Parts: sequence; structure tokens; C-alpha cells
Amino acid sequence: MAQTRLLKKDLFGEVRHLPGENGGTIVRDASKAKPWLRWLARALLRREANILAALDGLSGVPQLVAHSPKKLERTFIRGAPMHEARPRDPAYFRRAAKALRKLHRAGIVHNDLAKEPNILVAEGQQPAFIDFQLAALCSERGRLFRALAYDDVRHLLKHKRTYCPDSLTQREKRILASPSIPARIWMKTGKRVYLFITRRLLGWADREGAADRGRQN
Repeated sequence: MAQTRLLKKDLFGEVRHLPGENGGTIVRDASKAKPWLRWLARALLRREANILAALDGLSGVPQLVAHSPKKLERTFIRGAPMHEARPRDPAYFRRAAKALRKLHRAGIVHNDLAKEPNILVAEGQQPAFIDFQLAALCSERGRLFRALAYDDVRHLLKHKRTYCPDSLTQREKRILASPSIPARIWMKTGKRVYLFITRRLLGWADREGAADRGRQN
């Protein structure tokens, strides 16, 4: 059996890289989660499996290989997380915006693009999105779906503002200046709880977990 490489270990389990053809696969193991969080780890794993199954065949996202109640295996995407690659080419962000529109047309909102490690700069300066544990599949594109999709766009534009500020259009600047109602509520209420859990309990710090969660492609 090929030697696996540990990419991440936290309260929710382990993520390992299993070498093989085309870069191998990534295995998320919820059985390694702390006993008191195992139910949540498995629920997040099940959610990600459902999302990846719905995205089967779409470029720029991992492909589901196999899953069980305790483990999820998906394809490996060669590339570097955004906070390491630091993309300065506006064309990269145009491609990322196009890829995000395809995701939304499939009825999927990512819900976690604020974290730079969830956006990759893959081979050929192509964008890719990973970590769909918090994503949602919406059968109807109602008001909530549109608000969440809008926030996906805003988070991507925040990263563009960080790395390519001079290429922001006036429309993009207006979007950045206008968070959705759910985002405003989150900033005033839920984010405080989130920061307490991630920074005090889980020990994550910079970029909402970017610096210390390690590379996970």
C-alpha cells in the first residue's frame, strides 16, 4: 500500500494525501475526530460527498472517488493555495469568476471562499475550489440562494482586492461595498461565535485558518 502523507489533523479528524496516478487522491477520515465531535465530522463529510457527487464532471473542483460514513476520497488537484501562490494576474481572477458562475449554475454555493486555502492556483494558472464541507445544493434559486451566491462572489472579489487591487472594476467595487443581509447579520452575530471556536478551541489564527491548517489540495 502506498505511503500516505498527513496534510491536516484537527478535532474533526485527519486529511491525508494518498499517492497514485494523476497525483493520487485526498482522503478525509472522520473516524479520527474527537469522540464528542465525531457526529459533526461525519455530517460534514456526508455533505461534502453529496456536493461533489452533484458536481461530477465539472472542471476546477475535485471529483468524488469513494465515500462511506467515516471516510471520503476525492481526486487530488495539483496547485498551491491562494495565500501561497499570491496570484497577481487579473486573468486568473477572470477565470475564477467564470468557474464560480459555473458552480452557481449547477445550484451549488460554496459558503467558505473567505478562506484562501479553499481556492487554488492550479497548473496553468487555472483556478480551482476545494473543501465543500459547508457548501449547499439548492434545488430552487430563491432569495437565500442568490444572497449566498452573491457572498461567494464578494469573497472572491476580496481576494482580488488583495492581490490585484488596480484591476477592480467600478461594479466590483460596488459589490465589495455592499454585503448581503445574511452577511451583515453574520458579521454582527455568528462570526463572534465562529472566531471563539476556531481561535480559542481549534487554535486557528491567520486568514481564518489559512496559515496553520496546512496545504490541502
